[in-house]
Amino acid sequence: MADHPVDEKLPPLKMATTGLQHVAAMYAGVVAPPLIVGAAIGLSATELTFLTGACLFTAGLATFLQTLGIWKIGARLPFVNGVTFAGVAPMTAIVASTEDKSDALPIIFGAVIVAGLLGFFAAPFFSKAIRFFPPVVTGTVITLIGVSLLPVAFGWAQGPSPEADDFGSSTNLGLAAITLVIVLLLRRFTRGFVKQIAVLLGLVAGTLIAIPFGVTDFGPVADASIVGFPTPFHFGAPQFQLAAILSMCVVMVVSMTESTADMLALGEIVDRKADEKTIAAGLRADTLGSAISPLFNGFMCSAFAQNIGLVAMTKIRSRYVVAAGGGFLVLMGLCPMAASLIAVVPRPVLGGAGVVLFGSVAASGIQTLVRAGLDKDNNVLIVAVSLAVGIIPIAEPEFYHAFPENAKIILDSGISTGCVVAVLLNLVFNHIGGRARDAEEVTHPMEAGEEISEATRAPATP
Repeated sequence: MADHPVDEKLPPLKMATTGLQHVAAMYAGVVAPPLIVGAAIGLSATELTFLTGACLFTAGLATFLQTLGIWKIGARLPFVNGVTFAGVAPMTAIVASTEDKSDALPIIFGAVIVAGLLGFFAAPFFSKAIRFFPPVVTGTVITLIGVSLLPVAFGWAQGPSPEADDFGSSTNLGLAAITLVIVLLLRRFTRGFVKQIAVLLGLVAGTLIAIPFGVTDFGPVADASIVGFPTPFHFGAPQFQLAAILSMCVVMVVSMTESTADMLALGEIVDRKADEKTIAAGLRADTLGSAISPLFNGFMCSAFAQNIGLVAMTKIRSRYVVAAGGGFLVLMGLCPMAASLIAVVPRPVLGGAGVVLFGSVAASGIQTLVRAGLDKDNNVLIVAVSLAVGIIPIAEPEFYHAFPENAKIILDSGISTGCVVAVLLNLVFNHIGGRARDAEEVTHPMEAGEEISEATRAPATP
């Protein structure tokens, strides 16, 4: 019997190039948190480079745990793990409240270790929530994941920083548009392997086109050292402060909620549904990766939704491809010069490719909603209200400005709030009372005869 596409081992060259494509898609998301937190602390350029490399290294280790797995740890799906952006706000708050800034990172690391260990033991209980994620809920959440990521692509398209003079310039937007067109043309007019690495080729072409415009900066390559290792506890031994631990535990709950939704989405796309056992194993990988990460000076790790879009678009479902991407991340953590090569890609070029990647996630969610029984008024209401609540932080970022900081950690995540609202409304409209049995016929995620649209389950192009 042939292996499931998720367990397929591709030829080495194809494995390497498609794995590198995953790294390119998630690189900016991994390096952004350490850059923001490091800048808040006031780290030197050398220390900031070290912290960034450490986060790349630990993201690779967490990806290994998730894709290859050991014992009951790891979803064994093409699932990329990296530094979660949900932790940026509480970490910068910890930095601001710490008088001696040299203690800030040890306090953060201590809090992440405790939150990771608590999350690891809570994973089996958290995974039981799968029965509350029928298609009407998962479709809504998958759509929100894509919609929530699109502003990131739009921000990249404008430039590296809002403070930059050329932010939003016609040059930057033009480079983003050119990259987008190149990816679309490659997807439309090529076949086989070239079609599958269209995003990677688009990033390379966009970077080369950007050189005459002075947008491509090769400085990081020239300044980077060849070899480096994230020495354990480089910034000091972990410190354990209750307030910091509580704030990171809240982030861990948010992260586990998003990871559960991401696993359900990815399970649909690769035609291997994420059941309770898979989700528990995946959450263990997330949380154990987070607990180990601070040992090597990294932050809390979580699933990267943007890579789900890459899987959906390329139809390459092998978890070993993503494991290869994890290998590249580890190498980048050990070789700063290698990491700097990805950093050369201009942000507008990443933005152009991001439109395709993140839009593909939203499209997958819409496909799931199509078969969620939207002919029933109850389900229409669930989707309408959940999407509206989930889009609030995108449409009106300051909507929750008057709430406490800890509450804003949850409320500012449209994926988390939309997911919670969708689950609650599904319970109220479809499960509580006499309507439960009728509703379950169209909303239960494990229905035996359920079909998956060809757009999300088609095998990889040979």
